[in-house]
Amino acid sequence: MAQQMHFPPPPGSAGAFPPPPQNFSYPPPPTQFVPNNGYPALPPSVSPPTIADINAAASQANNEVSSILSASPPPKTLEQTPGGAPPLGSFIGATNTYADNVGQFNGGAYRISHRNTNSLLTVQLAMGCPLVVKPGAMIAMSPTITVRGTWKFNVKKFVTGGEMAISTFTGPGELLLAPGVLGDITVLRLNGQDSWKVGKDSFLAATSGIKKDYKSQTISKAFFSGEGLFVYEMSGVGLIWLQSFGAIIKKDLIEGETYYIDNGHLVAWNCEYIMERVASGGIISHFGSKEGLACKFTGPGTVYLQTRNLNTFGHYIGASTASG
Repeated sequence: MAQQMHFPPPPGSAGAFPPPPQNFSYPPPPTQFVPNNGYPALPPSVSPPTIADINAAASQANNEVSSILSASPPPKTLEQTPGGAPPLGSFIGATNTYADNVGQFNGGAYRISHRNTNSLLTVQLAMGCPLVVKPGAMIAMSPTITVRGTWKFNVKKFVTGGEMAISTFTGPGELLLAPGVLGDITVLRLNGQDSWKVGKDSFLAATSGIKKDYKSQTISKAFFSGEGLFVYEMSGVGLIWLQSFGAIIKKDLIEGETYYIDNGHLVAWNCEYIMERVASGGIISHFGSKEGLACKFTGPGTVYLQTRNLNTFGHYIGASTASG
């Protein structure tokens, strides 16, 4: 007979599990989660800026930039230095005129291209808009443009060999102009408050609001400045296009600043100058350097000058042709 197995009785009260604790409360969760790796918690979520916020910030930035640009700088004055030279740190050299390549005027628009010795002036004229042009400067034009030539006798022009003919081109259409030599073109804007002296060979074209007259110079300027006895005096409201032999350089002079420019290099100016001897060593030095007399300009004002001298170039061509 198989032996019957007896299992132990279930645990009694002595081996029972203890009752759950009374009034037990868990600790509160941490206020900010810090991972085990030590990195700080993630920042709270931020909503992206709206279009209105972006526009407001851009408007504020534009206002700040405008206030900075509109603030007029203090006027520059020249300190007392030997010879009228600008003090250290305030020297501004001669600059180019490339910023005037494209522009508009009342009745048209213009573009100056192929600078600086093969320059071309392209003008778009509206219906009925006239343009006064130096005779012989036209290269091409639209068939819709009309040309009228006038001839006016003037004693000053007759004595100095100035041009008595005037060509007037009237739109609509396109007009192409260029200097008669390898040269540059730049533009002057007149507002009716200032006037400019322009060399008789430097005028290329002008709008109808410009008044052009002859202004006599002193005998010393007539013989030694390279511009002759008479120069153009330009005034009014509008644009003047200047031509040169070589590139055109612009020089701004502050109050009291002096600047020497060799004769034969003047294009246009709105400040006074005198002829002054700059070479020393007697008559031998005067003829050897070919710079015995120069035009001494005094600021404030602006001078446009050309990098080449037509008379010097003519002598060079003549000497080269004679030698061979």
